[in-house]
Amino acid sequence: MFELDVLCFSHLRWKFVFQRPQHLLVRAARQQRVFYIEEPIDTEGEARLETRFEDGVQVVVPHLPRGLSSSEVAAAQRELLDELLRDEEIDRFLVWFYTPMALAFTAHLEPQVVVFDCMDELSAFKDAPADLLVREQLLLQSADLVFTGGQSLFEAKRDRHHDIHSFPSSVDVPHFAQARTIVGDPPDQASIAGPRAGYVGVIDERMDLDLVAGLADLRPDLQIIMIGPVVKIDPATLPRRANLHWLGGKAYADLPGYLAGWDVAIMPFAHNESTRFISPTKTPEFLAAGLPVVSTSIRDVVRPYGDLGLVRIADSPQAFAAAIDEALHEDRVTDAADAFLADLSWDRTWEGMCAHIERVVAGSTRTPRLAAPESSVAAGSCHV
Repeated sequence: MFELDVLCFSHLRWKFVFQRPQHLLVRAARQQRVFYIEEPIDTEGEARLETRFEDGVQVVVPHLPRGLSSSEVAAAQRELLDELLRDEEIDRFLVWFYTPMALAFTAHLEPQVVVFDCMDELSAFKDAPADLLVREQLLLQSADLVFTGGQSLFEAKRDRHHDIHSFPSSVDVPHFAQARTIVGDPPDQASIAGPRAGYVGVIDERMDLDLVAGLADLRPDLQIIMIGPVVKIDPATLPRRANLHWLGGKAYADLPGYLAGWDVAIMPFAHNESTRFISPTKTPEFLAAGLPVVSTSIRDVVRPYGDLGLVRIADSPQAFAAAIDEALHEDRVTDAADAFLADLSWDRTWEGMCAHIERVVAGSTRTPRLAAPESSVAAGSCHV
């Protein structure tokens, strides 16, 4: 195991949704110190750092005075970052990026290793910063290693870096397999009749809301349960039907209890720029819960899950409804799905990433550095 502290810069709040960064960094924290540095929040008074421990990870939240210019925000974040390094005596460290926007205040760092875990095509997301692609190119120039969150994203990026590797979404099988044996429902789901089709995940521009509404209209007897925070879209635009239930966000620990009461899982993703390269973590999670799955034809779902017959693929409301009808009449748990999941785990993913990091550490002869954005490029955020 590489003996370096980990400084992670992310556009995602630790407490938002437990997903790829949390799964990986919790495992990293078992062996070394991990500092998960979030984007700043506005506050009254002077700039300061809020720190707390979550799942063994030290979560760091910069608090900055309101009204600062973008250049002042970058300068303040740099000062707070230097303060963190001094106070925590961080000397030898690895920098782990989820957002290229963090280059605005990290270019002065001298890490032993630079990792870019490219989990999404952030530039395709709603409200992405205009200069994100420029920052990404600088990060690709600086990074020793690049990981991608799926095969299609790997194929899109592989010619842009010399040491890039695909690590698709994985799964904590024991956690979601609890859904196979749980009896009873959470209170807000208990009164919903069956049969039930459900989705859990972030509800944003990646959702095909017309498909969801059309499905609800075609199958009024089917209860559709949608779980997850609504972000970047107006909640008033969510379709409303008697058989469509928006239950809001739920804790990761509680998800198996909800999935246990479903008859089929659905992934009604839209076909747009924001879904072109996604590799949904929920695909293996639904299969681990023992649920049949119906999804739109997202590339990293079709390959491999659709091709292997583990997930039904449909795009129109009519085809989606027909696929659900078929799924409602199949066994809840399939041997083929379990055989596929036997080779998946976040532990294995982290071990594979560590092997690459250790290789780079052992062979590194370069002077630690990061590429700096031009001074005219201000700090920015990427709330996706």
